[in-house]
Amino acid sequence: MTNDKIAALQDLINVVAKLRSPDGGCPWDLAQTPETLIPYVTEEAYEVVDAIRSGDKNAIAEELGDLLLQVVLQAQIASESNDFSLAEVAEGITQKLIRRHPHVFGDITVENVEQVRQNWEEIKAAEKGESPIAAEKLTNKLLRYARTLPPLTAGMKISRKAAAVGFEWDNVEGVWEKFNEELAEFQQAIAQESPARQQEELGDLLFVIINLARWYDLDPDAALQGTNQRFIQRLSHVETLAGRPLTDYSLEELETLWQRAKAQLNRSDNLP
Repeated sequence: MTNDKIAALQDLINVVAKLRSPDGGCPWDLAQTPETLIPYVTEEAYEVVDAIRSGDKNAIAEELGDLLLQVVLQAQIASESNDFSLAEVAEGITQKLIRRHPHVFGDITVENVEQVRQNWEEIKAAEKGESPIAAEKLTNKLLRYARTLPPLTAGMKISRKAAAVGFEWDNVEGVWEKFNEELAEFQQAIAQESPARQQEELGDLLFVIINLARWYDLDPDAALQGTNQRFIQRLSHVETLAGRPLTDYSLEELETLWQRAKAQLNRSDNLP
């Protein structure tokens, strides 16, 4: 790493340390704990993804900086309790990369990407003290997905892995039957059962929808993201058409504005 890169990183470390200093630091930063910062870690990671998808290089650099801040801030808080330091974080990931790439840093030869993945998993299992059999146990993998991934992404990976070992419908009609069954159970729970049961049935219904997406080779994350964006776009158009606060309109008037906005946006999307 060149001197200017080291200096830039050290500047960030110094700024974060000052923000956390009891002597003249920022009250907000001083009030934070690893747990209170969890939403910001998640939010910044998603903003990095959004910037990458946009292709805006300046936005990518900015959002990566925001995510790096979360890493440095977590390490700073940990160092204050002598748990670990940013140096230990960096050293840990460096050594992990070296261990898990013996074909680059050692004398192992690989023929393809699949062999790289297999070696990675075997080394990872050994690091965790797991036997190869335990490491390959399906439920261990699924639990890791459920614990660490966003729910829609985890649901798709869990669905795919389960289907690969035989937990699968014979055809898509079976998935639609399950959807109708779960929809009926959700409606019954809403009408007659506790909030906890309603939550469970909603989860079951969403999981079947994820399976439908898998059968039709669709991405539920991208689908929901598209819907969110279209809703915001149409609502923005409604606000433009309205000319005064939306709270001044009745529901029927808002529906009329919504349909006008939807029709106008559809026409503009279909322009040659």
